[in-house]
Amino acid sequence: MPPKIKSRKPTGVVPWPLVLIEGEEGAGKTYGAAVFSSSEKIGQMYWIDLDEGSADEYAALPGARYLIIEHDGTYRDIYEQIEAVFHEARRAALAKEPPVVLTIDSVSALWRMLTAWTHERARRTRKNEKILAEDPDAAIDIPMNLWNDAVERWSAVLYLLKTFPGIVVILARGKQVSSVDENGTPITGRKEWKVAGHKELVFDATACVRMRRGEEPELVKVRSLRMQVNPRRPLQIPDFTIENLVFERMGCSIESQPRDMPELAADRTRPWLAKVEAAKEKEVLQDLWRQAHPEKSGLTEQEAHTVGAAIRRRVAKLAEPERGLEDQPLSDVDKLRAAARAAAAEAESTDAELADA
Repeated sequence: MPPKIKSRKPTGVVPWPLVLIEGEEGAGKTYGAAVFSSSEKIGQMYWIDLDEGSADEYAALPGARYLIIEHDGTYRDIYEQIEAVFHEARRAALAKEPPVVLTIDSVSALWRMLTAWTHERARRTRKNEKILAEDPDAAIDIPMNLWNDAVERWSAVLYLLKTFPGIVVILARGKQVSSVDENGTPITGRKEWKVAGHKELVFDATACVRMRRGEEPELVKVRSLRMQVNPRRPLQIPDFTIENLVFERMGCSIESQPRDMPELAADRTRPWLAKVEAAKEKEVLQDLWRQAHPEKSGLTEQEAHTVGAAIRRRVAKLAEPERGLEDQPLSDVDKLRAAARAAAAEAESTDAELADA
């Protein structure tokens, strides 16, 4: 039988936006977000402070009302807190309550953290350790797989933000810098504006507002049928407020909905692998093992094999002693020991335990 078309009629409803406020230090980015929290058109605002340290102070503004999300500074905790707010926003949306707002100040700090993590890992590779042992100031190569890991973590956060069932306001640093050629050499007399973050940050945002000290805020980009922005001539907005942009200019309302964007994947294993990685107990993995059978899951034999292999690795990892820092890669000795333990465990008991559960 040929596959059937899966389709639906478009709603025409304006989706909730991901608003990027970027610009110079002291231009009013954080102030504008705090003022937005006083709007009567929104529900609870949650504020994630990343390396800025101003969330407590700005709560003194008249009418400001937001809750500060606490985190321990690690990527995993930050991601989980964003996910927790995501689910609260979904609950509020289903209950037809005013939209939950998530503010992150700033995503530049998040990308900076992931960049630092990539450089630290690169310095610990066997090749670079040898180079740095001979010359501590030598330039080192950063393998592409390490950058891919950083981009994957960034993309996981951005996917939650782009599909958030409410309003997201992300702040970022931006400034004018010297243009460079393909070799990284500055081009004399040529300047360009650069936003601190992943290179696709502005593209991912629904609306991008640029703020510079002593100048009117500019709407650089907006994805909307209700207003247009010339890419060569940003729209100046005197007396700019986020409330006016979202509810008046873009036309959002209580009827708005999150963007319908299924996450793209090369096969159907990705959500399964995410569940495997998140599993903290062997019983959960046993349940996933049963569910992943092709007759139950709809996975192909190859996809089910991939999920099964991930489950085996996760079972072996849970059997290992606790490590101090989850983001630090295993040493070569640790990897050999873990591989030996995992091979022995898998050969003798893992498949049998999972199948008999």
